[in-house]
Formats: sequence, structure tokens, C-alpha cells
Amino acid sequence: MISFLRGRLEDKGAGSVDIDVNGIGYRVIMSNNSIAAMPQRGELVFVYTYMHVREDNIQLFGFASVAERELFEKLISVSGIGPKVALAILSAFDVDSLKQAIVSEDVALITSIPGIGKKNALRVILELKEKLELPSAEFISSDLIKDRSVYEEARNALINLGYSLNEAQRALDGFKPDGADLSVEALIKYALKNLVKA
Repeated sequence: MISFLRGRLEDKGAGSVDIDVNGIGYRVIMSNNSIAAMPQRGELVFVYTYMHVREDNIQLFGFASVAERELFEKLISVSGIGPKVALAILSAFDVDSLKQAIVSEDVALITSIPGIGKKNALRVILELKEKLELPSAEFISSDLIKDRSVYEEARNALINLGYSLNEAQRALDGFKPDGADLSVEALIKYALKNLVKA
């Protein structure tokens, strides 16, 4: 089992990187988020790995953090979720946002990932909800979780404005309703202020 690689980044492409470790080149399949965290070609790199072995194929998956690798391992333990689907999920979300979506049972958000149907989304929630620990960082308030439709409408509006799913999710995190003001408009205003600061 290969646990990690330390070497020089030789190439960075769509869905994978090539790493030279003492003259041996390893092709490592990665999520878009992990690839974005990689340095420039020729620089030193450290990548956590997971080796997936089948009868006809051996693949090496790489991760920029231990947390992402651990979540990948949990995802592939879910019936019907293979490594490629797990990587697609991790490409759509950062680790904390995905954990929050699973724990809050946000089926709409999970099914917004290409290739993830409602059945698989429900299976991920059912099998992983109790196994995940949320980070200590403050997420969207529990009052808002009770009214998912308001949150989902605001998130979709941000996506329609051209923001990515991750950007929209992060911009909405931490919202606290001010009295009765739990509206789509209030959420969007809050998110846009966060996006301007970023």
C-alpha cells in the first residue's frame, strides 16, 4: 500500500498529475480541488494517496489533505459509489461543505453533482451521516437548515449569477437570521457581501 508520495511535479492535467519520485513517474488521479492546490510544474510536492486494486487494474488516487483522503475512503465504502464517482463528488465540494451537506441531509445539493442520482445521494446520507464529524468552524445556522427551500433557492440564485457551487456554499455559511428576516433576499445579500470580501 502506498500511503503518500513526495517528489517533483512533472505534469498537471485534467483529472491527474504526474509525480517524479527518485526517477520513477507516478500518475496520480485527483479531484479538481486537490489539483488546484498543487504547485507549479517542477516544484516539490507532497500528496497523500490511496491505491485502488482490482483484478484488471491498479489506480493511485491522490489528495492534498488527509481529510480529503479519509472522506474518499468513506465515500467508496458506500454501496454503489466507486472511486470515480467519489472523486466527482470531491471535485464538486470542499471537504467541509460536503460533510455539512451530508449531515444536514441536503439531497438537492448532492444530486446537483453530475452522475449522482437521488438514490445514490440518499445512500450516501444514510450510510455516512452518523460517521462524519463536522469541523468546529461555524456553518449555516440550524434555524436555516429547518427551511431548506429558502437556502436552496438562494444558493441556486448565486449559481445562476455565475458563482460556482463551492463559492455559493461558502458565501452562505454562517448566516444568522435577524428575527423574522429569513428570506431568499436576505440570504443573497449576506452571500454577496461575503463574496465581495473574498
